[in-house]
Amino acid sequence: MEKPDFEKLPKNIEAEQALIGAILANNKAFEKVSEFLKPKHFADPVCAKIFEVLSTIISQDRAADVITLKNYFEQQGTLNDVGGMSYLIKLSDSASPLTNVEYYGQFIYDKYLRRELVNTGYEIVNHALTETADLQASEQIEMAEQQLFALADQGDVQGDFIDFSMALSSSLGYIEKAFQREDKLSGLPTGLDRLDRRLGGLTKSNLIIIAGRPAMGKTALATNIAYNVADFMSREKNIDKKDKGVAFFSLEMSSDELASRILSTVTQTPSQNMRTGELNNAEFTRIAAAVRELENIPLYIDDSPGLTINAIRTRARRLKRTKGLGLIVIDYIQLISGSSKRGEANRVQELSEISRGLKILAKELNVPVIALSQLNRGVESREDKRPLMSDLRESGSIEQDADIVMFVFRENYYIKNEEPKQKQNETAEHFQQRIADWQKRDRETTNLAEVIIGKQRHGPVGTVKLFWNGQYAQFGNLANEETLPEQIGG
Repeated sequence: MEKPDFEKLPKNIEAEQALIGAILANNKAFEKVSEFLKPKHFADPVCAKIFEVLSTIISQDRAADVITLKNYFEQQGTLNDVGGMSYLIKLSDSASPLTNVEYYGQFIYDKYLRRELVNTGYEIVNHALTETADLQASEQIEMAEQQLFALADQGDVQGDFIDFSMALSSSLGYIEKAFQREDKLSGLPTGLDRLDRRLGGLTKSNLIIIAGRPAMGKTALATNIAYNVADFMSREKNIDKKDKGVAFFSLEMSSDELASRILSTVTQTPSQNMRTGELNNAEFTRIAAAVRELENIPLYIDDSPGLTINAIRTRARRLKRTKGLGLIVIDYIQLISGSSKRGEANRVQELSEISRGLKILAKELNVPVIALSQLNRGVESREDKRPLMSDLRESGSIEQDADIVMFVFRENYYIKNEEPKQKQNETAEHFQQRIADWQKRDRETTNLAEVIIGKQRHGPVGTVKLFWNGQYAQFGNLANEETLPEQIGG
């Protein structure tokens, strides 16, 4: 495919000349376009060079007019390259006092975006025509989407200061929403009442880390929350359609396995029986009925392995645009691929970039992002194996980027591995007493899990006890909800 003819690309040289003329007439006009308009956005290279020099002079608090421009270009030996003094005078005369500088700036910027869109289309077509062994068509499509989304990001020039009165009004809206709701939550409900009261629900733009050692139930907790939120969204009429949807990026488990876990929890059918087909007619009928009921739940699973943070961002943005999105869940951070091929020595830096990218994603899409994280083995060497914030430190800047850090801990997992063995010279009576004590601890903790809130930027930390049923991979509310003593902090 031939490269697009520059003469046929979208542009308006007269608008570029008029804008420069307006700035020459009144340097204060530059402030209205300086935040979004750059020299590269001009189609005419002469106008681009003059605008660049204008930017430099004005940023130094000096007057920028025809004379100062002439002196600058003469010193650089490039006055003739920009059309000489006569062209500078022509620019100065090209704008009337009524020129709307901001409008012309947006007009020039829009033409630039259109040229970039044409060039991007040209690159996409040529890449598609070039077949390479190491780049599949699906990967080329993903690259094309990323290019287009990057261009869309450039087109967003609305960032600016927000009046404090507007920020207060927005804050009051959240407070009023929590006040009017029966559950008194400002965020999305996790379905775990005591946890919701401690967190206030899942708040928009928050990065929430759920961390723990293997077999603690991180994925089960995330799956339970994802389902509970999606179920709430399907029933709640006051949620905007664009905010209805839960994206679950499962980098470890397949979508089938994840769906089976949810079915096990919802139908109270042991997952082992579902895998082996050991079901009676009533159980199968119950599962089939549940499948029909759950078909309209706005839960979307992406089980692609080795996704990069950019790919996650691209797919999340697409989902929000096409179907709606109110929550993102990622299982888990350490399985996200880096943006470049780095050695093991740079993995900490890579994880830092990933956690920072997740926080940016939460803010950009204005949704809570729940990301699971593995903990290092240091936990296992301690007598008290409850995780601490320090156990996250090898994971880059996760602790700094997260708004909330929660640890999942099940003491029973460790108790089951501590079955007493009779010691040499120990009496049978003493050994039986130790066995009885161990069995008592096992019974008391079998269905007990703890969610330890180690960091909460806008609320208290502390420990919440939850019901746990490993047979159904289910977290729930305790009949008699108790918590360990709270720590107040953030």
